[in-house]
Amino acid sequence: MLTIYDLKPRFQDLLRPMVRWLWKKGITPNQITWLAFWLSVLGGAGVALQPTERWPFLLIPLLMFIRMALNAIDGMLAREHDLRSPLGSMLNELGDVVSDTVLYLPLGLIPGVSGAAAAIFAVLAVVSELAGVAAVQIGSSRRYDGPMGKSDRAFAIGFIGLLLGLGVAPGFWLSALLWVLVGLLGWTVVNRVRKALQESAP
Repeated sequence: MLTIYDLKPRFQDLLRPMVRWLWKKGITPNQITWLAFWLSVLGGAGVALQPTERWPFLLIPLLMFIRMALNAIDGMLAREHDLRSPLGSMLNELGDVVSDTVLYLPLGLIPGVSGAAAAIFAVLAVVSELAGVAAVQIGSSRRYDGPMGKSDRAFAIGFIGLLLGLGVAPGFWLSALLWVLVGLLGWTVVNRVRKALQESAP
């Protein structure tokens, strides 16, 4: 199934000149990873503190796009400029999971939105990434299968933030959409486990 992740090579090509510039300036992948993390904290805190205001939600699409770019940049810096490190690998995986959590959970504080849907969405996002990493433990490659991978989640949450920021009132539609995303995340977990088992099978 085609996902936004499949567009990553073209996105990386657009970012490559910036990656070279950052490398020349001595910027490390870990610094980029930390920047992405704190931007996510900023976005989540804005929604958590002002769940009835429009301005925090207008920031979400921009923050999600910047974070997607930073996630690509830190990996390119590490791979293409020989800056890989054990700490960087840990930060990359843990940073993404924690960043997702602090962005997704505050959605449950929006009046009229199902807190259970937001919480389960956040939990399954973590489980899906855990499934992708756990695949390596059985001899498979790191799994990024969809239909609701990291980039797809970023697009979905960014779209929700844009609608709310433009003044669309939250309510049943948002709860229903979150439950649909929960279902897609469950499908993603199953896909990653199944593909990992198929790849590792003798």
